[in-house]
Amino acid sequence: MTDTSDQGQVADAVKGNWVDTHAPEAARPYLRLSRADRPIGTWLLLLPCWWGLTLAVAATEVRPFDIWIAVSVALGAFLMRGAGCTWNDITDRDIDGSVARTRSRPIPSGAVSVRQALMWMAVQTGVSALILFTFNWAAIGLGLLALVPVAIYPFAKRFTWWPQVFLGLAFNWGALLVWTAHTGSLGWPAVLLYLGGIAWTLFYDTIYAYQDVEDDALIGVKSTARRFGDAPLPWLRGFAAATVIALSAAVFVALPAVPATVALLGIWAMGWHLAWQLTQLDITDPQICLRLFRANRTTGLIPLPFFAMAAFV
Repeated sequence: MTDTSDQGQVADAVKGNWVDTHAPEAARPYLRLSRADRPIGTWLLLLPCWWGLTLAVAATEVRPFDIWIAVSVALGAFLMRGAGCTWNDITDRDIDGSVARTRSRPIPSGAVSVRQALMWMAVQTGVSALILFTFNWAAIGLGLLALVPVAIYPFAKRFTWWPQVFLGLAFNWGALLVWTAHTGSLGWPAVLLYLGGIAWTLFYDTIYAYQDVEDDALIGVKSTARRFGDAPLPWLRGFAAATVIALSAAVFVALPAVPATVALLGIWAMGWHLAWQLTQLDITDPQICLRLFRANRTTGLIPLPFFAMAAFV
């Protein structure tokens, strides 16, 4: 059964979250549409941005504008994650109504109309654009290009067993954009960070997808979870290894030996956390899958202090 409250709480929202407890009543359906009651997605969008910034600073020099980059991408991650989720819910409104975990979302539940959702998406995208236009032209171009995978992702589950690839393309774009915002041009370290982030997304979103695997099979929606069936561990180990290898390569390309060694400690610690998740995984238990998916905020935070320390050695 779907677990919803009288106040319209979404089934998989964090219990006692600020939207359900403190946000104005009129704003709650829109904030739920943006997943503000489920902040993990904002973190997963933001962390590759901060990887790109800290590694770029370690590879070049600290600049005053970097403070604004760090703050603005946090705001942008919240807004663009919200806009992307709104677009996802518009396109998936019929599918969401057929899945136990998602039928309580604002559009299928009737709390927000499609027209209202489109207007809300436009507001979030517009404010994000104002932030983007404070960057250099190369970063602005990359930011506009990011809209392509964002637009395609909600449809991917209809035509490929690998929709998580499209999510990875969209969610890790910030590594490219923020490196470019700091340095003025795109570089190989950013591309390697991006590839590592895509592998990481395949890891965590496959775990997430096991929550819905039975409903997805009934309605014909595709995912890597359905593709891997009862044997996901070899794939997940491969995604974890690819994450560590690609991020390590980014560090080797970007940094001299001593700073690279410091940064690599963080990547290896991240790899340990990915391995730990696999020891806890039970694909038949949706609560464990959701808990491990949310644990990836910690996974992505682990390299950041090491990247930052690499700037000062």
